[in-house]
Amino acid sequence: MEIVTIIATKFVRQDVPELATLQNAKVYLLREKLNKGDKLNRAEKNWLAEAVNRNAYFKRAVPLMGYRFGFEDVLKSYIVKQYGSWAEYNAPDKTSLRSIIYGRIDQIAEISK
Repeated sequence: MEIVTIIATKFVRQDVPELATLQNAKVYLLREKLNKGDKLNRAEKNWLAEAVNRNAYFKRAVPLMGYRFGFEDVLKSYIVKQYGSWAEYNAPDKTSLRSIIYGRIDQIAEISK
């Protein structure tokens, strides 16, 4: 039995365009690629880390035009020590996480579930 991951879910009350109209968006293409079982390349992992950590709506998803594109299946949770304080981030791997954090990083640790 094959598990099918949905591309996106609507998270707003107002009317939004059909999901099919977003099929050329980068986030849609990445979710589709992962659903097919393909691996992300370095640039895609870096983009995903940036998109997930720089949006104000979700910690493990990317919002676009009223839709929530979830990436829980490929994201890992990390805590990062920088300038004496700790912060939590989600990213596909440590390399993509390092690409979005500015300044000196004292320590990165993966949070296991």
